[in-house]
Amino acid sequence: MKELSFLLGVPNIGDLIPSLAWVNYLNGLNARLEKNFNEIDAFLDEVIEEHIEKKKMIDDNGGHENEEEDFVDVMLRIEKDCTLGFPFARDSTKAIILDMFAAGTDTSSVSVDWAMSELLREPEIMEDVQKEVRAIAQGKLVLKDCDIEEMHYLKAVIKETIRLHPPLPLLVPRESMEYINLKGYDIPAKTRVMINAYAIARDPMSWEEPEKFWPKRFLQGGSSASVDFKGCDFQFIPFGAGTRGCPGMTFAMSVVELALANLLNRFDWSLPNGMDARYLNMEEGAGITAYRKSELLVIAKPHYI
Repeated sequence: MKELSFLLGVPNIGDLIPSLAWVNYLNGLNARLEKNFNEIDAFLDEVIEEHIEKKKMIDDNGGHENEEEDFVDVMLRIEKDCTLGFPFARDSTKAIILDMFAAGTDTSSVSVDWAMSELLREPEIMEDVQKEVRAIAQGKLVLKDCDIEEMHYLKAVIKETIRLHPPLPLLVPRESMEYINLKGYDIPAKTRVMINAYAIARDPMSWEEPEKFWPKRFLQGGSSASVDFKGCDFQFIPFGAGTRGCPGMTFAMSVVELALANLLNRFDWSLPNGMDARYLNMEEGAGITAYRKSELLVIAKPHYI
């Protein structure tokens, strides 16, 4: 997924100057594309075969039609449905599974990565959010959705993380439907429009101390307590807005909240070799998703009640 994200965002001279597309054979880009395609295709084939074998085993053991299905099972059932009125090929199934897998895991893992990075740089905030999580957990080893509801500081930490590090800094490209003059700029119809959510979320006109990791801004009494990411506050749109906003927003937030809450509940975290967190590399790598440029290496020490 990390390689796929890089390849989606890497500059491609063939896109700009088609006659120079052959350069991609020399710089290795085409070889990387082919390798990544083969790896992902083999992975998806394996996933699909596992589901086919599982379904066959259930049928052989007298399974019923109301056996619980997951997303892949539904897609395979649609493949066999002859009443759709159009053919639904295996390649279409794999493409949709890849879309769901990439969109549902890549950006969420990136957000958890950045949240841990920021918390390690701010030990007081780390301590405060762990106190909240552990007080609500009351000794539970595994936290569930119902446990997260009252973790207001945890939610503020995540909101502040995706403000500073939106997983898709330029969102998904849009296209203008008609001509418009916006603040003196003529934007013709059919123009590709890139929304810089990263710059918007760090705009000093909209945010107090925009470069500072300050989760309490989103808590009651904070300067941005009423601001949310659901598409109504345009200074904070990591998931986009309107009818083309991210359909997986609720799912993504639930995954990130659960993952981060369990990590903070079960472990105490530190950097290796006594490294000073102030010098932690916070650069972002190239790609459509805002990964950390260097991997985050941490020490997890089990927390005992």
